Amino acid sequence: QVQLVESGGGLVQPGGSLRLSCAASGSIFRFNVMGWYRQAPGKQRELVATITSEGYTNYADSVKGRFAVSRDNANHMVYLQMNSLKPEDTAVYYCRLVQEGREYWGQGTQVTVSS
Repeated sequence: QVQLVESGGGLVQPGGSLRLSCAASGSIFRFNVMGWYRQAPGKQRELVATITSEGYTNYADSVKGRFAVSRDNANHMVYLQMNSLKPEDTAVYYCRLVQEGREYWGQGTQVTVSS
Protein backbone atom coordinates (compact mmCIF):
# COMPACT_ATOMS: atom_id res chain seq x y z
CA GLN A 1 0.00 0.00 0.00
CA VAL A 2 1.07 3.57 -0.69
CA GLN A 3 0.13 6.77 1.09
CA LEU A 4 0.54 10.24 -0.40
CA VAL A 5 0.37 13.45 1.61
CA GLU A 6 0.42 16.85 -0.06
CA SER A 7 1.36 20.15 1.55
CA GLY A 8 2.15 23.72 0.57
CA GLY A 9 -1.14 24.99 -0.75
CA GLY A 10 -2.63 28.32 0.23
CA LEU A 11 -3.78 31.74 -0.90
CA VAL A 12 -1.49 33.74 -3.19
CA GLN A 13 -1.88 36.87 -5.27
CA PRO A 14 -1.74 36.75 -9.08
CA GLY A 15 1.86 36.69 -10.23
CA GLY A 16 2.99 35.03 -7.02
CA SER A 17 4.61 31.67 -6.36
CA LEU A 18 3.92 28.55 -4.34
CA ARG A 19 5.75 25.28 -3.87
CA LEU A 20 3.76 22.11 -3.34
CA SER A 21 5.26 19.00 -1.78
CA CYS A 22 4.08 15.41 -1.78
CA ALA A 23 5.47 12.77 0.54
CA ALA A 24 5.03 9.15 -0.45
CA SER A 25 5.28 6.29 2.03
CA GLY A 26 4.67 2.57 2.03
CA SER A 27 5.71 0.12 -0.66
CA ILE A 28 7.42 2.41 -3.15
CA PHE A 29 9.02 0.64 -6.10
CA ARG A 30 12.13 1.88 -7.83
CA PHE A 31 10.36 2.61 -11.12
CA ASN A 32 7.24 4.74 -10.95
CA VAL A 33 5.68 7.90 -12.24
CA MET A 34 4.69 10.67 -9.86
CA GLY A 35 2.77 13.74 -10.74
CA TRP A 36 0.36 16.51 -10.02
CA TYR A 37 -3.22 16.90 -11.15
CA ARG A 38 -5.75 19.58 -10.31
CA GLN A 39 -9.49 19.99 -10.16
CA ALA A 40 -11.28 23.32 -10.22
CA PRO A 41 -14.90 23.66 -9.10
CA GLY A 42 -17.25 22.32 -11.74
CA LYS A 43 -14.44 20.96 -13.87
CA GLN A 44 -12.83 17.59 -14.42
CA ARG A 45 -9.53 16.67 -12.86
CA GLU A 46 -6.69 17.46 -15.24
CA LEU A 47 -3.01 16.74 -15.62
CA VAL A 48 -0.60 19.42 -14.46
CA ALA A 49 2.80 17.70 -14.61
CA THR A 50 4.38 14.28 -14.25
CA ILE A 51 7.90 13.02 -13.67
CA THR A 52 9.30 9.52 -14.00
CA SER A 53 11.85 7.86 -11.74
CA GLU A 54 14.47 8.70 -14.37
CA GLY A 55 13.50 12.36 -14.36
CA TYR A 56 11.54 12.62 -17.59
CA THR A 57 8.88 15.29 -17.29
CA ASN A 58 5.60 16.12 -18.98
CA TYR A 59 3.56 19.30 -18.58
CA ALA A 60 0.14 20.57 -19.49
CA ASP A 61 0.37 23.32 -22.08
CA SER A 62 -1.32 25.74 -19.69
CA VAL A 63 1.55 25.55 -17.18
CA LYS A 64 4.60 25.18 -19.42
CA GLY A 65 7.21 27.79 -18.61
CA ARG A 66 5.57 28.65 -15.29
CA PHE A 67 5.55 25.39 -13.31
CA ALA A 68 8.39 22.97 -12.63
CA VAL A 69 8.06 19.43 -11.29
CA SER A 70 10.93 17.71 -9.49
CA ARG A 71 11.48 14.71 -7.26
CA ASP A 72 13.76 13.30 -4.60
CA ASN A 73 13.87 9.56 -5.14
CA ALA A 74 15.81 8.83 -1.96
CA ASN A 75 13.11 10.41 0.18
CA HIS A 76 10.10 9.55 -2.00
CA MET A 77 9.15 13.18 -2.50
CA VAL A 78 7.77 15.08 -5.47
CA TYR A 79 7.52 18.86 -5.73
CA LEU A 80 5.71 21.37 -7.87
CA GLN A 81 7.17 24.86 -8.08
CA MET A 82 4.48 27.20 -9.35
CA ASN A 83 5.46 30.67 -10.56
CA SER A 84 3.55 33.48 -12.25
CA LEU A 85 0.33 32.11 -10.83
CA LYS A 86 -2.96 33.10 -12.44
CA PRO A 87 -6.52 33.08 -11.07
CA GLU A 88 -7.27 30.18 -13.42
CA ASP A 89 -4.70 28.08 -11.56
CA THR A 90 -7.08 28.02 -8.60
CA ALA A 91 -7.94 24.39 -7.85
CA VAL A 92 -7.39 21.50 -5.52
CA TYR A 93 -4.03 19.97 -6.42
CA TYR A 94 -3.59 16.23 -6.08
CA CYS A 95 -0.47 14.11 -6.00
CA ARG A 96 -0.56 10.83 -7.91
CA LEU A 97 1.81 7.86 -8.02
CA VAL A 98 1.61 5.06 -10.57
CA GLN A 99 3.60 1.85 -10.23
CA GLU A 100 3.16 -1.75 -11.29
CA GLY A 101 -0.14 -0.88 -12.95
CA ARG A 102 -1.71 0.65 -9.85
CA GLU A 103 -2.39 4.26 -9.05
CA TYR A 104 -2.53 6.08 -5.75
CA TRP A 105 -3.82 9.55 -4.92
CA GLY A 106 -3.29 12.02 -2.13
CA GLN A 107 -6.08 13.89 -0.40
CA GLY A 108 -5.36 17.16 -2.20
CA THR A 109 -4.28 20.64 -1.21
CA GLN A 110 -6.15 23.84 -2.07
CA VAL A 111 -4.42 26.53 -4.13
CA THR A 112 -6.27 29.83 -4.47
CA VAL A 113 -4.94 32.63 -6.65
CA SER A 114 -6.76 35.85 -5.91
CA SER A 115 -6.13 39.48 -5.13
